[in-house]
Amino acid sequence: MSASKRKNLNKMEVDQKDDDSSSSDENEDGIHPDAYTGNEEVQIDFEGRTPVDPDTQGISQLLQRLFLRAHINCNQMADLIIAQNHVGSVICQVDDDELESETDDNMVEEGTVFGITSVLNLSAKKDQPSVSQLRTYLLDRAKSHASETALEQLSYLLDNEEQPHLGFLINERFINIPAQICVPLFENLKMEIDHAKTKKMKFNFGTLLLLVKFFRKEAKKGQPAEDIYTNAEDELLSERAKFSFEWSVASECDSGMSGDWLEGDAVMTPYRKLLALDAKQFPQLIKDIQSYINNE
Repeated sequence: MSASKRKNLNKMEVDQKDDDSSSSDENEDGIHPDAYTGNEEVQIDFEGRTPVDPDTQGISQLLQRLFLRAHINCNQMADLIIAQNHVGSVICQVDDDELESETDDNMVEEGTVFGITSVLNLSAKKDQPSVSQLRTYLLDRAKSHASETALEQLSYLLDNEEQPHLGFLINERFINIPAQICVPLFENLKMEIDHAKTKKMKFNFGTLLLLVKFFRKEAKKGQPAEDIYTNAEDELLSERAKFSFEWSVASECDSGMSGDWLEGDAVMTPYRKLLALDAKQFPQLIKDIQSYINNE
């Protein structure tokens, strides 16, 4: 696949922010306090394309929002994602004012990375520093927060080399980009994985791990707690997981913030949840996500 290969995405609507809003108004997940209000919408064209070297910093920043203060080398992980130039996509804004040659692989625009969808092989790449750090991070969190059964299952997936490989599914994007965009990105990823397997490349996964972000609106005045997922599709995926476990990351947020923020008078606490998904079910999950986000 050409390094500049574009993958068509539909025109998306995103919430428009005030031009004078500063980064200090956002939390560690890049969520602006107005993220859940009815702000004015603006039409923006996005494209999915293969990650290239100029995307390293943008991908790394998205990974840092996911992992927060975890000891994981996000720059090195971004390099691994880019090195898989046959698998994965970044979301970029289409610039109609500039023409890009479709025949010159070196003519790739450098701009903001709005999202990354890819997969890393945690089995084949376990000796890579960032992958080794990720494996340790997940196992440590499981020891502290998972049930005994979930810990045993995760340990088995990480340690048993005779089973199909373990993949780490990455599905990160800016908060205001709607869930509809994930469907063509996942469909592209599935096709790229299938193509890689025909070439005997190491993308034959048995299980896909996905780390998702959500906020918990704490129970108050007789109202039950409510979980609000940063990516809407993650709620469905959480329901379909073979096993999962979660933990609060309030203490890992920037020192300038408590890790909690308010929606009205309700406290919103940031969490992470690890999902284990059956890789064979990935095609069906994509169809289910399409129906879910279309309220079908």
